Amino acid sequence: MTREPHSLTASEAAAAIESGSLSAESLVRSCLERIDAREPQVHAWVHLDRDAAIAAARRADAGPRSGLLHGIPVGFKDVIDTADQPTAYGSPIYTGHRPVTDAACVALTREAGALVLGKTASTEFAYRHPSTCTNPHNPAHSPGGSSSGSAAAVADLMVPLSVGTQTSGSVIRPASYCGVHAIKPGYGELSFSGVRHLAESLDTLGCMARSIEDLALFMAGLQMRDYRRVGDGLQRAPRLAVYRSELWEDAQPDARQRFDEALQTLARAGAELTEITNPGLDRKLLDAIWLATKFEAGRVLVREYRHHRESMSAPAQALVGDARAIGLDAYHAASNEMERGRNHLLAQLAPFDATLTLSAVGEAPLGLHDTGPVLFNYLWTLAWTPALNLPVMRGNSGLPVGLQVVGARHGEQALLATGRWIERQLA
Repeated sequence: MTREPHSLTASEAAAAIESGSLSAESLVRSCLERIDAREPQVHAWVHLDRDAAIAAARRADAGPRSGLLHGIPVGFKDVIDTADQPTAYGSPIYTGHRPVTDAACVALTREAGALVLGKTASTEFAYRHPSTCTNPHNPAHSPGGSSSGSAAAVADLMVPLSVGTQTSGSVIRPASYCGVHAIKPGYGELSFSGVRHLAESLDTLGCMARSIEDLALFMAGLQMRDYRRVGDGLQRAPRLAVYRSELWEDAQPDARQRFDEALQTLARAGAELTEITNPGLDRKLLDAIWLATKFEAGRVLVREYRHHRESMSAPAQALVGDARAIGLDAYHAASNEMERGRNHLLAQLAPFDATLTLSAVGEAPLGLHDTGPVLFNYLWTLAWTPALNLPVMRGNSGLPVGLQVVGARHGEQALLATGRWIERQLA
């Protein structure tokens, strides 16, 4: 049976466009048809410019191949500036706001030949107050946050690639809940220029896709470098650390069971697994990252708080209020604690090819009021290490549960290769 263009991965679509068996216009029209069919239920998008997307696809078809992502449509989280589309930062304060220029990641995406299909739903200011976006597997459940629409749109076959942001767990967690591949690269690996900050010492761009190969292709485009295929990944069984953390009992029982089953499968395939623990450290670092986030985010939002307080959600207002009570000495103490924790984790995990943990506490929460806890994400954002979500497990209700694979600093390519080996064993 011939597949609809919107169901192709980015790598498959790019190859088909290059061979001439698929046009960029056909791909974009197929994605728009999928959005028309599903968007009334999923609410993944806050802005679409259909005519502009089709016109851009026609230009791509009429011209020579312009880059790795030639003709591929991409969705961008609504905290990322686009000169030709509104950016509202998930807030009614900025309804209709039109930035004067593209964020660097948008410009690099265009440079690689891709098309900006539209803006995906974000929580307010990439914090806690949710959008109306739903989980495409079950609309009664949350898609996660804050990159809600970016995960849902890719999961629901509306677009092959999307960009989100992560301050604590806002890429990996929604990718887990929605069942898509995602990478949160190491801090600073992708330019944050032109993206709305929440906490500057932690904020990181992330990529969502429907395969590991797609992530490698997208990362190459966003870093303006040669594309190195992942293929079958590692050709040997890896050495893997297993990091349950002292918060493990907060994970859902079925998620813990699926994680243990995955470990057993990997061990049978030859992986060398080593349990790692840090008694007392995990909660200490959770407190530190939360204090630092409040201190930084509260100051980022001070203009909105001063002039548009009535249009801010209660959580955002409380964030600014809490930030006022945090002194500079306390912030510096938390930052120092985070740096010590980062150095400890990097040294502890250096002997391993990667570290395994859950991507979230389990299946997506019921209801749209809660985007889920970050208990298994914050350490790797704090450590500035790359993290990968593999959609390889299901909970008791049938919703996705992600396996998180964490790599070494500046080790994104090696992480993707290790992730591919793991995925092949668990398939």
